[in-house]
Amino acid sequence: MQTLVTILVFAPLVGALIAGLFGRRIGDVASQAVTTGLLILACALSWYTFSQWTWGGLEAFTVRLLPFIHIGDFQANWSIRIDALSATMLIVVTTVSALVHIYSWGYMAEDDSKPRFFAYLSLFTFAMLSLVTAADFMQLFFGWEGVGLASYLLIGFWFKKPSASAAAIKAFVVNRVGDFGFALGIMTTFWAFGSIQFAEIFPQIAAHAGKTWVFAGHTFPLMDIACFLLFIGAMGKSAQFFLHTWLPDAMEGPTPVSALIHAATMVTAGVYMLCLLSPMFEYAPIAKNIVTVIGAVTALFAATVGLTQNDIKRVIAYSTCSQLGYMFFAAGVGAYQAAMFHLFTHAFFKALLFLGAGSVIHGMHHEQDMRKYGALAKLLPITFIAMTIGTIAITGLGIPPLELGFAGFYSKDTIIEAAYAAGQHNPIGMFAWVIGVLVAGLTSFYSWRLAFFTFNGKARWGHDDHHAHAHDAHGHDAHADETHDEPLPDDDHGHGHDHKPHESPWVMLFPLVVLSIGAVAAGFVFTGYFVGHHQEEFWRGAIYNAPTNHVLHEAHGVAEWVKYSPLIATILGLLIAAYVYLLKGDERLGLKLAERKGPLYVFFYNKWFFDELYDATFVRLAKFLGDLFWKGGDQKIIDGLGPDGVSAVSYEVGKRTGKLQTGYLYHYAFVMLLGVAGLLTYALFKFH
Repeated sequence: MQTLVTILVFAPLVGALIAGLFGRRIGDVASQAVTTGLLILACALSWYTFSQWTWGGLEAFTVRLLPFIHIGDFQANWSIRIDALSATMLIVVTTVSALVHIYSWGYMAEDDSKPRFFAYLSLFTFAMLSLVTAADFMQLFFGWEGVGLASYLLIGFWFKKPSASAAAIKAFVVNRVGDFGFALGIMTTFWAFGSIQFAEIFPQIAAHAGKTWVFAGHTFPLMDIACFLLFIGAMGKSAQFFLHTWLPDAMEGPTPVSALIHAATMVTAGVYMLCLLSPMFEYAPIAKNIVTVIGAVTALFAATVGLTQNDIKRVIAYSTCSQLGYMFFAAGVGAYQAAMFHLFTHAFFKALLFLGAGSVIHGMHHEQDMRKYGALAKLLPITFIAMTIGTIAITGLGIPPLELGFAGFYSKDTIIEAAYAAGQHNPIGMFAWVIGVLVAGLTSFYSWRLAFFTFNGKARWGHDDHHAHAHDAHGHDAHADETHDEPLPDDDHGHGHDHKPHESPWVMLFPLVVLSIGAVAAGFVFTGYFVGHHQEEFWRGAIYNAPTNHVLHEAHGVAEWVKYSPLIATILGLLIAAYVYLLKGDERLGLKLAERKGPLYVFFYNKWFFDELYDATFVRLAKFLGDLFWKGGDQKIIDGLGPDGVSAVSYEVGKRTGKLQTGYLYHYAFVMLLGVAGLLTYALFKFH
């Protein structure tokens, strides 16, 4: 088994190296085949590992591969840790990644850099696998930074396009802000426990629960400080409130990248870390309350912004941000199992929605504005069915008395019920429950708005004289000068076309079918293992609940009206969306409401003005300080007084001294006479 999991983790790295280093020699098809084949191998081994854990009696183990850093008490090793958490993440990461690889065969068919793209995808997957199998903080940080690097490469894949490069840099920089807190959290943990090995830290936590840290004359609870700093890292990676601004801009990457980053991998790393570190967070009540509040506010913020967006990928991106808020406040109230369950189900229906959106964009000749869609259900039947399944799954429609529904029904309802149960002891939990129910209604509204805009109503994709252009398969202007030919792939906005929408090829539809099965069945099949009667034997200590934490048990016993509340909110959201965008006709009511540009609409449409606020403060301040230190400090002071100043003085001295070289003998004789006179004068005064 140890050999199998080692192959599982390193197979994507081998594929990335082959495609990245030898892609030009072996060609596009061979590069795609090698990377995709190795990902399918990793996926098969992941499912085998998960099945052995769930039904085969496999026990937790750690494979130590190599020593990494050994300095005094700081011992870091390359290891592979297998337990319930890592086994779950393995199938989530490799399943979505393998399907994205297959999907990309069709979506990236016209791209001229396929080996590089598939190498980046596989590199991203390896970094994520090294993260979720880490046995210590050092390897966790390595994987953490690895997915940050790979996401930078993928988001900026079309690097000739300025907006793509800017989005990649933004994602990288914002994540570095969070990673700074993460690094401080690791340092604090090492300082407190003298180790970065999870197996050594977790048994000591109860003994350190009451310890404090005196800093700047103030006393802080040690565990709360460590957990809060670690949570800052999770905020950046999982795009939580304040550090969320990079996520929507990441849509500049190809749609398969959006599915990979936003569905199951990078953005869920923060949730995974919180659940992994549950032994620490259980003894950090202040940090847990902060996690709950930030998660709830993120869920609300992203849902309100998603109401007004017109770019199909941005709507789904904000949906991801909102669903991550659910996972975080679930972990904040102590329902770590429910957070992981929603992470698991969310991977299937969110990847389905993103790849479905990519199929729509492909069929619409790379048009992303939903206002230019409509009446696509008959023209894209398989995509329509798949995205409808995904929409039902994310909105959580189901039948509570029968406990029957699609994937999101089981996981999201469990989170909302857990928040209500926690609210009986902590008002922060009740705050999260109110937000959770409200966001359930908003999620239903914007999800069905997307579905109705895209597949129903009248066709709005006919000829548009004002915007009509001839575009190639990646949205390039076919008449543009070749020297200005920038990659304008699936995010080329605002153009019309004369082509009839068409269904995607089967290489793109097959992943939709597989993900549809997961979106339908993942909740029903696994609810008993994640949050139900078999949770104890499934988790087997991978998630720790303090003796006082009974929130998940209490969640199953909440009143019936609490269980029905998210369903009622979901149905209301569906009915309002149907009335506004379907029954009344979107051209008569929905678009008119948008055209009025009321203050609330403008506030939501502009994403609560966070980008403008950050630009006016941090960005401009950073540029001002950069210019100050560069032009004032570096150029004028350091260079001016240093090498540049010395060279300038040497030049001037040499230039003026050189004028003494006149070539006339009597000038030299005069200088010699002055020298002799000077020496005699010095001697007279010296020996007087």
